[in-house]
Amino acid sequence: MKSKLLIIGASGHGKVVADIALKMNEWNDVVFLDDDESIKSSMGLEVIGRSNETQKYAENYDVIVGIGNNIAREKIQNRLENEGISMPVLIHPHAVIGEQVELSEGSIVMAGAVINCCTKIGKGCIINTGATIDHDNLIGDFVHISPGAHLAGTVNIGRGSWLGIGSVVVNNINITSYCTIGAGAVVINDLTEAGTYVGVPARRV
Repeated sequence: MKSKLLIIGASGHGKVVADIALKMNEWNDVVFLDDDESIKSSMGLEVIGRSNETQKYAENYDVIVGIGNNIAREKIQNRLENEGISMPVLIHPHAVIGEQVELSEGSIVMAGAVINCCTKIGKGCIINTGATIDHDNLIGDFVHISPGAHLAGTVNIGRGSWLGIGSVVVNNINITSYCTIGAGAVVINDLTEAGTYVGVPARRV
């Protein structure tokens, strides 16, 4: 781990990432890259360049992608990996992480989140504020579990899926890649086809 942290993206999600980084107190300096030239600082932290300039700073900075959109985050993180840049895992001090939980590079766990034992989180994931993931879950790469979403035990979520705020997944459910689960939806059956699902119980639209 390096002494400085570079966050790609200085907007809403990037601000929360910065807040977590500051509370972790593991980096002496936290700064942003952002493509909006009108943004000179965010949360009082400096924007030092554009998102395509990571190589210029990689020697001295850890790098994390602070973009909420799954597709954009995956694209940028894949580019960073191709450039040989490794990314840390950020965990808010008030998150609860169980035993034998694996978190892959570039993933972020926010305040009040709970990840129970024997769960595996892929790379570039967002476990957002107050979300809960129970035992033996398998969360694919670049998944976003929104604030207040709740996953019961032994749930598998495929790559790039997004579970909306307040959604619920009952135990022993498989959700395929690139699904969007609407706010407040309740998933009680396996979702085998990519798409958007809403309602109680969740149905494809």
